[in-house]
Amino acid sequence: MIYRPYGKTGRDVSILGFGGMRFAEIDNKEKCVAMMVRAAEGGVNYFDTAPAYFDIKSEQVFGLGLAELRRRGLPYFVATKTFKSRAEDVRGEIEAQLGRLGVPAIDFYHIWCITDLANWRKRKEKGVLDILRKLKEEGLVKHICVSSHLIGGEINELLMEGVFEGVLFGYSAYNFKTREQAFNAIRAKALGAVVMNPLGGGLIPQHPELFGFLKSSPKQSAVSSALHFLWDHQDITTTLVGFSTLSDVEEALAAIETYLPRSAAALAAVKEKAGVSLEGICTGCGYCDDCPQGIPIPKFMDAWNQKILGADSAAVLERIRMHWSIEAKKAGECVACGACEAACTQHLDIINRLGALAAIKS
Repeated sequence: MIYRPYGKTGRDVSILGFGGMRFAEIDNKEKCVAMMVRAAEGGVNYFDTAPAYFDIKSEQVFGLGLAELRRRGLPYFVATKTFKSRAEDVRGEIEAQLGRLGVPAIDFYHIWCITDLANWRKRKEKGVLDILRKLKEEGLVKHICVSSHLIGGEINELLMEGVFEGVLFGYSAYNFKTREQAFNAIRAKALGAVVMNPLGGGLIPQHPELFGFLKSSPKQSAVSSALHFLWDHQDITTTLVGFSTLSDVEEALAAIETYLPRSAAALAAVKEKAGVSLEGICTGCGYCDDCPQGIPIPKFMDAWNQKILGADSAAVLERIRMHWSIEAKKAGECVACGACEAACTQHLDIINRLGALAAIKS
């Protein structure tokens, strides 16, 4: 295993992290614990969960798993999160989390899911930073972190607070172009940089041919090549893989064994290839998500990605209805004002795509 410093905290964490949101059998505690043990035996020491994962069941399973790691003398750091903002709510949540996890303190505690600055300012006004500072003074939290979906320069407003020691953010071979500005801001502060969705939410392993540009050899798997791509970024502290089964853990550990770092020039060449391979794919930056008609454009562009990748009309409709809980006819409310296309950094033909999606017949 390879370990990197988590920002300025003095902690060294494994470049492969264990994400606790995708257990295939959350009620089979023995299997879930076995996955955690196997990861730790392979050198993983960063374990991330959250109260909303399986309605607190992930934290409960983590509590059992961490107890087993202690019994076996396997080191770990535990990370979790809160949506709460008011002092009494945050304190109540963390006390419950400490009980579920069976630990005296949370190593990396995140203000969870900052999606826009209005969201951030509201939570800050309610006192979330004040209570977390107090909890850190009391020793219940060791490091205050943030989970951010801000992808541009707006993330600087969070980082200027000077309280955060690490950031959890989305970054992968699928969307790195639109996330680079935020990543640069994290780099500039020398913070812990934890990547979520390193496999593009499953898109990369589901479409290995599309991401063939990542491979360093023809036999390399899509998972391995996607992880190696991220590990080549020396400023990424750890990559969180959401493991479903024990075989997922084994595959990721195998990627560590075959990892040979590329030079900065070689990595830049891979990124250049990505621009050609992903032509026309919406990277989900969200800049278009301010439609005057209230159309959730990023969700529809995600469905269009499925079409580009070969899905038939039925599958595209299912993506819209089941995954995003909207109806395709909503796309037909577009008045072609052009605001979305003006905001699109990829210059996609969003208006035509919305029209085509609205025209799909069930």
